Amino acid sequence: MIVDCHGHYTTAPPQLGEYRDAQKAALALDPAHVGEKGSITISDDELRDSLESNQLRLQRERGIDFCLFSPRASWMEHHVGNAHTSQHWTEQCNDLIRRICDLYPDNFAPVCQLPQTPGDPEASIRNSVAELRRCVDEMGFVGCNLNPDPSGGMWNGPTTYDRTFWPLYEAMCELDVPAMIHVSATCNEHFHSTGSHYLGADTTAFMQAMTSGLFRDFPTMRWIIPHGGGAVPYHWGRFKGMAEENAVKKDGSPGWLLLDELMDNVWFDTCVYHQPGIDLLVDVVPTANILFASEMVGAVKGKNPDTGEFYDDTKRYVDAADLTDEQRTMIFETNVQRVFPRLRLPLKA
Repeated sequence: MIVDCHGHYTTAPPQLGEYRDAQKAALALDPAHVGEKGSITISDDELRDSLESNQLRLQRERGIDFCLFSPRASWMEHHVGNAHTSQHWTEQCNDLIRRICDLYPDNFAPVCQLPQTPGDPEASIRNSVAELRRCVDEMGFVGCNLNPDPSGGMWNGPTTYDRTFWPLYEAMCELDVPAMIHVSATCNEHFHSTGSHYLGADTTAFMQAMTSGLFRDFPTMRWIIPHGGGAVPYHWGRFKGMAEENAVKKDGSPGWLLLDELMDNVWFDTCVYHQPGIDLLVDVVPTANILFASEMVGAVKGKNPDTGEFYDDTKRYVDAADLTDEQRTMIFETNVQRVFPRLRLPLKA
C-alpha cells in the first residue's frame, strides 16, 4: 500500500475562506476581537466535489492509496489575531478534516492543526493541548502539525526546547501521536512562505532538537521533519561533525545529540520535487527514517518541462530510486505505521 503522510486540504469550498475573511475583517476593526466559533455551512456533496476532481483524482492517477490529511498549512496563520481567533479557526478546520475522513475512510486519516498563537506562549500551549486531546480522544485523529514559529517568520517566541512546550510534548507522548513540524505563512518580507520559510524552519527545528538534547527528556516523542528535511540531508556531514564535536560539555555532561541518537525520534518525508533530490535523500538518510509524502495539491502544481511530469508526483521518484523492494515497502507503508501507531490502514482490495 502507498501511504502519503503529508497531505493538506488546499481545495476547500469557498465558505471556509469566507469564514476566515470575516475573522480578519473583525480583527481589522478591533485587534482584541473575541467573536464566536459560529458555524460554516458546507454540504457533504460540496466536500466530495472539492476532493473528487482534485486530491482524490490525483491520488488515483498517481497510484497513492491512502493519505494522512490535515488543514491547509499556509492558512494556519497562527500570527493572525489572538488566541480566540486561532481557537475558533483551528476547531473549524479540524472539524472539516474529520468530516472528510468520515466521508472517505478508505482514503484519508485525520491529522490536526493546533491553536497556537504568539504573545502568550503558555496559553498557546495550554489551548493546543486541549485541542490535541479533543481531536485524538474524541475524533480519532492520528497526529498533529506543530508550528515551531507561530509568529509567522519573526522567530521571536520560545524555541522548541523551551519548557513552555513541555505540556504539549507530554500530551503527545501520553496519546502516542507524532507531530509534523510545519510552519505556516510568513508575515516577514525577508521570507517566501513555501520557498524559504518552510525549508528554513525544517532545518531550524532539526538543529534545535540536536543542540538541546530535547529527546533525552522525551525519548518516545516522534517528529516528522517535512520537505525532505530541509537542508539536513544535503549537509549531513556538517550536522554529523558538529554533533560529534559537541557531544560532551566542558563539565563532562551530555551535550548535543549525535545524529544516530537523534534519528531514533526524527523522520523525513519525500516532499522533494526532483529525482536527484530523492536520490540524495535515500542515499544519505537511513531508509527506516524516510516516509513517503507528496504534499499535493500543494507548493508546486506544475509540470517539469524537462520530464513532462508533475513536480509533485513524488511516487515516480521513489519508484525510480536505487532501492530494494523491501526498502520501498518501508518508505511507502511500514515506516508510517511505526510513526503513527494510531493509524489503521484499510484492507487493500
